[in-house]
Amino acid sequence: MTSSDFSLHGAIDLGARRAAAQKQQQRAASGSSGDSGGSPHVIDVTDATFNTEVVERSRSVPVLIDFWADWCEPCKQLGPILEKLAGEAAGSWVLAKVDIDANPALAQQLSRMGVQGIPFVAAVVAGQMLPVLNGAAPESQVRQVLDQLFEALRQQGLLPEGAGPEAAEQPAADPLEIEAEAALQRGDLDAAGAAFGRILETSPNDPFAKSGLALVELQRRTQSYDPATVRKDAAERPGDAAAQAKAADLELVEGRVEEAFDRLIGTVRRTSGDERDTARKHLVALFEVFPPDDPRVGHARRKLASALF
Repeated sequence: MTSSDFSLHGAIDLGARRAAAQKQQQRAASGSSGDSGGSPHVIDVTDATFNTEVVERSRSVPVLIDFWADWCEPCKQLGPILEKLAGEAAGSWVLAKVDIDANPALAQQLSRMGVQGIPFVAAVVAGQMLPVLNGAAPESQVRQVLDQLFEALRQQGLLPEGAGPEAAEQPAADPLEIEAEAALQRGDLDAAGAAFGRILETSPNDPFAKSGLALVELQRRTQSYDPATVRKDAAERPGDAAAQAKAADLELVEGRVEEAFDRLIGTVRRTSGDERDTARKHLVALFEVFPPDDPRVGHARRKLASALF
């Protein structure tokens, strides 16, 4: 089962941001400050623990493996979606995360399977590994792929009734969130912006809507840019905050998130007065595209504070 590309979100996946926003709301409601790594249904697996944590475990419950790496931007889209779905499944399947850079034996196993890139998701059932998803995909498509997988396993008698992602109660989807996400998927920024705005009218601090509206504004700006001109201007005018801001916008939509943040932090360091303030404000506006607990945002905020003080 292979995912298709989706153009509008590109490097900034709305489904992943919604999953992170929902996790943040759940933690706030429960008073917990833990991250997704604390979920009993999401485990980190190494070369040494693979047989026990994945192969042996798969004889009693299906295990989905998320092969990822820190440098892989699409992995950062797909990972939160899989973690969210594992939480919803409530133990009917387990998500095992494998950092291929830290686990060369498992990385070699991927190569022997003919896998050309990551993210790559496989399912292990009764000790047998099956390919599931190659590449990032929006949440709706990931759900569909997993539904098809578990239904096929049931029909083959490999999965007991009641197992699979639909076994746990699914939270009700907000119709406005669905409308906004669908509008973004088809590239209708006006409709997406209007839907996010209606969410904020009733829930002014909704993290999903605030992030979505920031993404809409980013997309609107970059649609008016000539990329070659933007990059040329940024290279020739390192102290021009407006030129650097446009280049950072392009880097962000291309998935080069850390590069975009570092560009503006560097501008803050080497400028002063109005130019410095312009760079700072634009960087803070770009932070809004992501959930507040995104580790890249936290890291960039600390670097910004160092640059300012």
